[in-house]
Amino acid sequence: MADKQQPARRLTRRRFMIGTAVVVGGGLTLTWLAGGRRGPRLSADAATLEPNSYLQVRPDGDIVLQVDKLEMGQGVITGFVTLVAEELGVPPASITTQDAPVLAFFQDPSQTTAESQSMRTRWNKLREVGAAAREMLVQAAAERWSVDVAEVEIPGDATLVNRGTGAVLSYFDVTEAAARLDPPRDVTLKAKAERRLIGRHVDRVDVPAKVTGEAIFGSDIELPGQLIAIVVRCPNLGGELLRADTNAAEAAPGVRHVLRITSGIAIVAETFWHAQQAARLLDTEWSPGPLAAMTTGKLHDLQRATIESGELIEAREDDGVDEAFDGAARVIDAEYALPHMAHATMETMTATMRLEPGRCEIWTGSQSPDLTREVVAGLTGLPRDDVRVHVPFAGCGFGRRFMNDFVVEVTEIAMRIDAPVKLIWSREDDIRHDYYHCANLHVMRAALDDRNRPVGWEHRLVAPSMNKHIMPTVLASVAPEWLADGVHETLADWMIAGFEKFVGPWQAFDGSTNLPYDVGPVRVGVQGLDTGIPAGIWRSVGNHFNAFVVESFIDELANLAGEDPVDFRLRRLGEDPRRVAVLERLAQESGWGRAGPGRHQGVAVYGAYEGAIGQVAEVSVDGGELRVHRVACVVDCGTAINPDIVRQQIEGGIIFGMTAALYGEIDFVDGRVRQSNFHDYRMVRMADSPSIDVHIIDSDLDPGGIGEAGTPPIAPAIANAVFAATGKRIRKLPLAI
Repeated sequence: MADKQQPARRLTRRRFMIGTAVVVGGGLTLTWLAGGRRGPRLSADAATLEPNSYLQVRPDGDIVLQVDKLEMGQGVITGFVTLVAEELGVPPASITTQDAPVLAFFQDPSQTTAESQSMRTRWNKLREVGAAAREMLVQAAAERWSVDVAEVEIPGDATLVNRGTGAVLSYFDVTEAAARLDPPRDVTLKAKAERRLIGRHVDRVDVPAKVTGEAIFGSDIELPGQLIAIVVRCPNLGGELLRADTNAAEAAPGVRHVLRITSGIAIVAETFWHAQQAARLLDTEWSPGPLAAMTTGKLHDLQRATIESGELIEAREDDGVDEAFDGAARVIDAEYALPHMAHATMETMTATMRLEPGRCEIWTGSQSPDLTREVVAGLTGLPRDDVRVHVPFAGCGFGRRFMNDFVVEVTEIAMRIDAPVKLIWSREDDIRHDYYHCANLHVMRAALDDRNRPVGWEHRLVAPSMNKHIMPTVLASVAPEWLADGVHETLADWMIAGFEKFVGPWQAFDGSTNLPYDVGPVRVGVQGLDTGIPAGIWRSVGNHFNAFVVESFIDELANLAGEDPVDFRLRRLGEDPRRVAVLERLAQESGWGRAGPGRHQGVAVYGAYEGAIGQVAEVSVDGGELRVHRVACVVDCGTAINPDIVRQQIEGGIIFGMTAALYGEIDFVDGRVRQSNFHDYRMVRMADSPSIDVHIIDSDLDPGGIGEAGTPPIAPAIANAVFAATGKRIRKLPLAI
């Protein structure tokens, strides 16, 4: 039968899963296989086209993409599918996605979902593999037709068209032939004008299953014979179990096991309800722990004593700082403080494990599956290759799922019983046993000239370090498996000590050292304070609190200079054209200076994650009640791969940041966390939500990160609006009128 008469194989809709560059013909040509970065072959079928470990084009009509980042609502699956579909020349709906196994190929240097890096680090990689597969399919078709590759056209529907004869082939008609070809060393990516998907609306591929309830989250995993576990932990931070009478709990209906593990007492039962009821029957005595006397007030006193000691590490020191302050007409100072905050993910921590002789499988929405594998391998003694980490959807992450404390718990339980087990944290567990966004204290000073214009800047801050909570597992996961026991820990101890002595809590000064404003010479000093309270990664990390401090203090300086807050910033952003463009557009879109009756505006502009973002909050203050009515936002995130998802993420980041600004606070009473659930750790709800307008600046630059960008500016924008409304400068979160 002639090729032209062969119908293109119908595509099935699925739910879901390096070198140098030169410009050629308007597109980007990349030497993408430099160094042999193909990765292991994941398909056993020799007829499957697999340019590298990311992508398989199968002769049965399936196109399978390995997703090596966690989908936790940020739209990463849709973004990955868009990049591949754009270059491969197929409809996005034709691509099935799978969660990628833990492989060195996917690690750079670790296989984590953090720091808004997913699209930034996969922007070229996924377009390259799509282009490589496309070029191999084109070559296979050209060889079948005995024509030059230039005679093969790609309409974008997974077909190949012979320009001369009009003959049509499906991709899957030539997949087997393409699989026998060597992947191209150089691939040419589409120029911006040639793109059909990138920069346009593409339906989220995860939404249909989430709407119908078919989507599988970590909490949904069910295995044959599975039991449910909860853990009763010490209510005091750092406390230990002294005594436990478990007889009544062991005799309770549905209970299979009551086990003592490192973090407390595990109750394993037939259902979550049975486990919870049995937990109430425990008779326990706990030690008060090393933080028994810790209160929020004492923590603040410790922070102030640390910052006043003067023993700070210089994170930035420009020439002439002392001279600027010595010669100033006036020096002003201000103190800013932010509390501990919880992550409060919609889905609490959960993990399911099946441990069998010689192998282990774990299902959990992990932001660090390679670290998860390392933890499990270390506890069970299994080789890494015998531990399979499955990564289902997660109901938010915000950095909390980077930590693996709940993985330790489920592993210890699974090692003691002969059945698959799912560990579930309650909301109370989640709030009271978090790795918190750390409390921090800032002392700001500005040197002013005789016209109240800034000529010097000093920022001193103290915050806990996350190094000791993160670095040991990260180091172990990337170290050779043959390294002797204990060496990982020793190396981690050395590295942590070095960081603390010479660098300080590096996550804490994000957004403080790269000050964009021309305010004279700058000094930034930082010091870590180990309080014993668990500290972890939280959406935007140090950028969150430094944006609040820097953008609030800049507003103070604008007021002292008698200048409009937008004009004051624009005059001092000459070396940052992206922020200038954002701020100028923001003034237009927000109607700056034209707030409605009884309303007042505040502005903040910030740069992070290889982009720039500005927000104007419009608020009213009535009898001590603060209401945010509207937020206008302008963002330059480079190439917006999917503008709708960019807007969604900015909107979500604003709401998340509003929760922190208005309500977010974890405080401590005698070494215990006072809050326990949403009744006393409040979230911004629908009734509290403002109207949000997000405007995206068109850009040809590579994509920046967007998942965290919306959070940092909102707190200072609201605080600055409150000042405009009341004349009261609020320097502490949560905001209190």
